[in-house]
Order: sequence, then structure tokens, then C-alpha cells
Amino acid sequence: MDTEAAFQIRTAGQVGPTGRPLPDFPVPAPLASHGPARIIAMCNQKGGVGKTTTTINLGAALAEVGRRVLLVDFDPQGALSVGLGINVNELDVTVYNLLVERGHDVRSVIQKTKVADLDVLPANIDLSAAEVQLVGEVAREQILARVLRPVMDDYDVIMIDCQPSLGLLTVNALTAAHGVIIPLECEFFAMRGVALLVETIEKITDRLNPRLQVDGILATMYDGRTLHSREVVASVVDHFGDDVLHTVISRSVKFPDATLAAEPITTYDGSHKGADAYRQLARELIARGGAA
Repeated sequence: MDTEAAFQIRTAGQVGPTGRPLPDFPVPAPLASHGPARIIAMCNQKGGVGKTTTTINLGAALAEVGRRVLLVDFDPQGALSVGLGINVNELDVTVYNLLVERGHDVRSVIQKTKVADLDVLPANIDLSAAEVQLVGEVAREQILARVLRPVMDDYDVIMIDCQPSLGLLTVNALTAAHGVIIPLECEFFAMRGVALLVETIEKITDRLNPRLQVDGILATMYDGRTLHSREVVASVVDHFGDDVLHTVISRSVKFPDATLAAEPITTYDGSHKGADAYRQLARELIARGGAA
């Protein structure tokens, strides 16, 4: 029996960390064809909650089950690009140029990663200038959607790693997206900003992007040994109900180790419980209709 099947049997039906029975998320059937992509924004205005880690590892887990995935680095820190082995300081053209200049082909900017079917649209510090430069543009909130339009049919899932703010770049990501995943660190202060983020999502749904929906709130950096983590998860479930994903990402030193090795945890240490968790998250997202 492979580790994937064993993990399903071991977990399905048990009460999960969210206090609810853990459904059986089946291994998805292979796709007969690819595209058009469903766009997911990985969003939280608080930093350090696991947005980039989740974007990389969820993307790799989706690619593992036959999805073609594009990751968009939309944070001037370029952490997603670096975490996939791209030297951001040597890039002549990035997502920044696609936003503020005409005449670039998005396909020529996209880079392959070591993981099959996982590509990245990279960013570096240049992107920090984009917010100021886009302010005077017509339909400034819709520029990223225009940039991604030519490659929609090339991928099944496009995930945007947003910067920790609710500025114009994040508004662009939410306007382009079909769904939002909100990573939420398992500590009480992290919860305070979620209401503001949900309010922003509701405004964008009302004014700019009526198709936008919350795909799920993902508890990250969970430590089941501490009462604090367990209470935070229980409180999040009380507040947000079924919007909270069943999958929970536990705290582990393996995640920074994998980042240092510039690869997802699914390839760095495929048998680790963190890799299992992201595989389960990919299956859950597909089962919920949040990915192809």
C-alpha cells in the first residue's frame, strides 16, 4: 500500500484538529484535458502566517495529482521565487514589468521549476514600485487579470502569493481570483485581522469581482500539544464554521529546511507529515470545488 492510501485510511473518519469528523478526501481522478484555470489568491494582511509556504507546497501537491499549476509571486520580497530556486536578483523581466509595461509576453516570463507541471511567475523588489505606478492607470484593479488572461487555458490552477497588506497589489489579486484561501496562524492576535480581510473581500465581491468566494480558512503553525493552539482553532471554527478547512498545517522545522533547499516539502521529504498534510489539503480543495 502506498503512503498516500495509508494516510487516507489512517485519518478518514477520525475527529480532526478542528474538532469535526475528518471526511474521506479521495485521490482525484486524472484530468482528460487542462484549463481554463481557477485562480486562487493566498491572502492575509498579517505577515508570517504561512502564505508562501502554503502556496509552494499546495501547488506542488496539486501538481502531484496531475494538475498544471502556475504560482504567481505577488510579493516584492520574492520569497516564493527564491523558495523555488530562482535567483531573483538576476531577473530582467518579472511580473512587475508585465503590470507596468506593454509588449511583454507573459509566457516568456514564466519559469519552470524542478517539479513537473509546476511553474512560477517570479517577482523581486521591483514590484514594490508597482503600487505607486498603477495608481493613475485606468481600471487599475484589473491589471493582473489582464496579465494572466493569455495563459488561463494553459493551467488548471493559478495561485497568487499576496504580500502582507490590503493595498492595490492585493486588490488586483482578489479582482483576478475566483477564490481566496486565508492562512491563519494558530495564535489569538492572528485572528483579529481576519474580520478586516473578510470585509475587504466582501467589498471587492460587491464592487469589482462578483464571482469571488472564500475557498477556505487554513489553520497554520498548529501545535496540538498546546491548549492555546487548540483553543484558537476551536474559536475559528465557532466564528467561521464550514469556511474553515478540515486540513490543519502543523508547525515543523522541515518547512524552513525545505525552503532552504529551494524545493517543496513533497519532494524534499515526501514521507513527512507536513507533506501528507499538503497532499490532504490538495484533495480537500479539489473535493470542495476549489481546484480543477
